[in-house]
Amino acid sequence: MKKSIQRFRIRTVCLVAGLALAGHSAWAVNPFTVRDIRVEGLQRVEPGTIFGSLPFRVGETYNDEKGAAAIRSLFSLGLFKDVRLETNGDVLVVIVEERPTVASIEFSGSKEFDKEVLQKSLREIGLTEGRPFDKALSDRAEQELKRQYINRSLYGAEVVTTVTPIERNRVNVSFSITEGGPAKIREIRIVGAKSFPESTLKGLFEQDTGGWLSWYTKSDRYSRAKLNADLETLRSYYLSRGYLEFQIDSTQVAISPDKQDISIAINITEGPKFLVSAIKLEGNYLDKTDEFKSLVTIRPGEPYNAESVAATTKAFQDYFGNFGYAFARVEARPELDRANNLVTLVLQSDPSRRAYVRRINITGNDRTRDEVIRREFRQLEGAWYDGAKIRLSRDRVDRLGFFTEVGLETGEIAGAPDQVDLSLNVAEKPTGSVQLGAGFSSSDKFSVSFNLKQENAFGSGNYLGVEVNTSKYNRALVFNTVDPYFTADGISRTIDIYHRNTQPYEEQGGNYQLTTTGAGLRFGVPFSESDTVYFGGNFERTSIKVGTNIPAAYLSYADRFGYNSSAIPLTIGWTRDDRDSALAPNNGRYQRLNAEWGVGGDARYVKASYQIQQYIALNKQFTLAFNSDVGWGKGMGGRPFPVFKNFYSGGLGSVRGFEQATLGPRDVTGSFIGGTKKFNLNGELVTPFPGAGNDRTLRMFAFADVGSVFGESEKFATDQLRASVGVGISWVSPLGPLRFAYANPVRKFAGDRIQKLQFQIGTSF
Repeated sequence: MKKSIQRFRIRTVCLVAGLALAGHSAWAVNPFTVRDIRVEGLQRVEPGTIFGSLPFRVGETYNDEKGAAAIRSLFSLGLFKDVRLETNGDVLVVIVEERPTVASIEFSGSKEFDKEVLQKSLREIGLTEGRPFDKALSDRAEQELKRQYINRSLYGAEVVTTVTPIERNRVNVSFSITEGGPAKIREIRIVGAKSFPESTLKGLFEQDTGGWLSWYTKSDRYSRAKLNADLETLRSYYLSRGYLEFQIDSTQVAISPDKQDISIAINITEGPKFLVSAIKLEGNYLDKTDEFKSLVTIRPGEPYNAESVAATTKAFQDYFGNFGYAFARVEARPELDRANNLVTLVLQSDPSRRAYVRRINITGNDRTRDEVIRREFRQLEGAWYDGAKIRLSRDRVDRLGFFTEVGLETGEIAGAPDQVDLSLNVAEKPTGSVQLGAGFSSSDKFSVSFNLKQENAFGSGNYLGVEVNTSKYNRALVFNTVDPYFTADGISRTIDIYHRNTQPYEEQGGNYQLTTTGAGLRFGVPFSESDTVYFGGNFERTSIKVGTNIPAAYLSYADRFGYNSSAIPLTIGWTRDDRDSALAPNNGRYQRLNAEWGVGGDARYVKASYQIQQYIALNKQFTLAFNSDVGWGKGMGGRPFPVFKNFYSGGLGSVRGFEQATLGPRDVTGSFIGGTKKFNLNGELVTPFPGAGNDRTLRMFAFADVGSVFGESEKFATDQLRASVGVGISWVSPLGPLRFAYANPVRKFAGDRIQKLQFQIGTSF
């Protein structure tokens, strides 16, 4: 028995050894010269792709090392599931098995994202139609889709992938998505806050625990990026109030087991509050130390303010730039006296070297001509670098309104330390539009408007526009064109052709009409970088169409001077606008002065108006806004002031709480006919809407209005002014800027028409 077992062991060892030798002979190939290369298993991949990846060619020597390299190279293409090399004499056979390709990608159950957004995210990881597919790619796709949903606070989203093979070694990939509900922030805690109420600090955040407007703002949805921004806001808040050693120790974000609730805990160390004891200027200040000292916005005895320090260092750099020092360095170094909680601010400066501008390069303007941009530059090529002129040049290009982005960079030139190149990069926006819209207001009722405009016609910088308004009470057909550089030195030319039809509001009684048709030519002459004076002339023809309840003043004027009146008014105007925004301003001032003098025709008169708007940002949340609008008119040559040129007041844009255009003199028939003198004063306190975070597109405001109009024979009297107070909402909606106001007249007179709730599209005050 023992001998039998021994003989079996010997035979087994011999068999294993024989298989090992056979296997070794299959892998180990003696080097040989390749006479031919054949490829098997290809379906879609071109043979050239294979041949181009092989580390050898026909006629070259093949060995095991080259074979291993060939297999690695073919696998690295990502096109094959399997690759084998076989030899048939001196013929090398490459056998491949292609990975299936993606025929289509489908999504089901996705409501949070559009299909195109999900496809783009998968395309970035390599999953798209026509590309090879494997299980690893499918797993990455699932993770990418989950990541997209996590960014939207949908932590409970589930993704199931289904791969369906079809003909020609292709697959259809479908993702079944169960989104679930969004995870919402239920609690935010700031641990360690002692100097400020926790509610005040949490009010700085874009993210919150939600309110009744959270469906619109989505502020209660957690986002890591928003949290990081909120933490920086918190840090800036403390640093701007003297807490130089403020630290955020840790941030914990916890999610409930059902992935629906999120709690955020922020642990902070405030540190002591430091006061500024002194400010020192060290370094080279070009013998202009006093001028630089005037730029310092922080004062001894005040809490250290990081924002003021940053503004000061930037002001120093900009001021150095005004003298050609493009590479000036300014360092703010605080020296702490921890024993007394004092800090000495040391401003160290090094102007470096003076430079001049060699070349100005412009990129991104595919449609807009170079000359349209270059003519806005005040910094010239070959001139000394001037920071003020460069900033002004960038702002002027931005104010053209042709670009969504305007970036200006200063680049050094190798081998030329005293030269720089300016690179202006713009991103063009569509400047032509065709709009067809409808609107409804408490004054004009339903109206249809058509607008065709091209702000940058043919890339020339010229404006062309056609406007049609079918409002029941104010109809208009207007054509205008503006050439901003009618002359090389920047004089603009404006041509207007218009036809306007106005009839009284239904509530005011009557159905008479005023029709004005005219044309005008106006030139704008820039007297400074911020001031422009306009002058020109118009020819107008006004017709009074008799209707029911026409005011006696209109009939009297028509009987004396005819129902058709012509006028040739000369106009002059001035504007200055330095607001930070035209739709939702927070800072800046807007001024407008217009004067009109009827020198020819039947109507002889002078008319002037002045408007000023001032915006003051009290803090991040509140903005104080003032508006004043005054007007004056007088008939000339023994003629009365034309009644169709009267000023009106009441309603949105003047004194809210009163019906539109119902303040001031009345005709003997009771109709409101306006006046020759106008005074309006408005004040608003504007803040983001509660629950909307810091969204400036949706704001609420409290206001107070005072104003009225007076007839030609009346004197301005403060005891005749009307006044109102109220609250309102402004919203920059997809339809345009909307304003709703609820006003309560606090000073009114018998017979005044009250309208407490008013709304309109596109008004500023």
